[in-house]
Amino acid sequence: MAITKTLTTAVPYNLNSKVQQWDLGMTYNQGSKSASPSTYYESSFRETIPATDPVSGDINFTPKAEGSWTLAELTALCPTSTWDDVFASQYDSVITNPPDDPVPDPSYVIPE
Repeated sequence: MAITKTLTTAVPYNLNSKVQQWDLGMTYNQGSKSASPSTYYESSFRETIPATDPVSGDINFTPKAEGSWTLAELTALCPTSTWDDVFASQYDSVITNPPDDPVPDPSYVIPE
């Protein structure tokens, strides 16, 4: 079943009418909650993306008016390659290969 990614949060931080930083959130889900709840998994990610990285000096985007941003541009700012890896690992550990849970034995008799 395919993974669905939905941009759920996009909060612009403006200075002089131009976005200087974005707070972006994305929800990933795989499976069908109604058709197969035992194989459905959902996880959310969030990241703050500055126009220029304060540590490395790398330019993430050129500031512009918030109304001129497209969904594609906002999505491209998200670190989806990292989030893809994390989601795949989460899905694998929760759905595909869940840990073995101990089974209770309510008939156990306490030794005297």
